[in-house]
Amino acid sequence: QLQASGGGLVQAGGSLRLSCTASGRTAGYYAMGWFRQAPGKEREFVASITWNGDSTYYDGAVKGRFTISRDNAQNTVYLQMTGLRPEDTARYYCAADVNYRFREARRMNGGAMDYWGRGTLVTVSS
Repeated sequence: QLQASGGGLVQAGGSLRLSCTASGRTAGYYAMGWFRQAPGKEREFVASITWNGDSTYYDGAVKGRFTISRDNAQNTVYLQMTGLRPEDTARYYCAADVNYRFREARRMNGGAMDYWGRGTLVTVSS
């Protein structure tokens, strides 16, 4: 099970840190990704991190503003978001890919993810 938390309401330019904690069958060293879905839009990839945290990958819309990291001892993946914009408003989901063991992180396909969290809502006001 993946549990995302840390969402909320923030003004443009503000920051939030999302957390995704794994338990049970999902508490393994898996490649992880963050995705988001805004109202009326399709789910989109945000960022990914390899199982050991050595490599990360970001969508161009968030690169330089968001940072993905992980603490495997705590079974937790983070998404530090800074310089938030109204267009970042969405429900954010974490997901695990149990089969991806490559050294380099990459853009992840939501359809290929094995486990999903419920999501946490981020609202950025202008």
